[in-house]
Amino acid sequence: MKDPSGEGRKVVAENRRARHDYEIIARYEAGMVLLGSEVKSMRNGGAQLVDSYAEVLHGEVFLVGANIMQYSAASYMNHEPRRRRKLLMHAAEIHRLDMKVREKGLTLIPLCVYFREGRAKIEIALAKGRKAYDKRDRILQRDLDRAARE
Repeated sequence: MKDPSGEGRKVVAENRRARHDYEIIARYEAGMVLLGSEVKSMRNGGAQLVDSYAEVLHGEVFLVGANIMQYSAASYMNHEPRRRRKLLMHAAEIHRLDMKVREKGLTLIPLCVYFREGRAKIEIALAKGRKAYDKRDRILQRDLDRAARE
């Protein structure tokens, strides 16, 4: 599905649960270091972001727990589906994210994976976990807003 804004963004996978479980503070776009079989699998829609997160290690950002299914035509040159994948961001941006995650107890979660101008990109968010009562309050407020519109 193409983005209606016309910028050529084709969404491959979306983490819809993240918006429910976390309060999004800031969003960032990063490139992904992928193998050829991973790119082909993603183009076929074989990616899932459920239970995945990003972490900063030694000045680099990695995507952990994302599942990119094996590409059936890759034979012996296939990839491991849940391997750790490096994300490409500017060093200053990585340093800023690392400091925020360390001092405030925030986390980095992936929101969606997409192709933009032929390159695999991921949108990650600096987020804070919601408590169960916050989730219930938000659902109640959403239902009330929906009823008011009708």
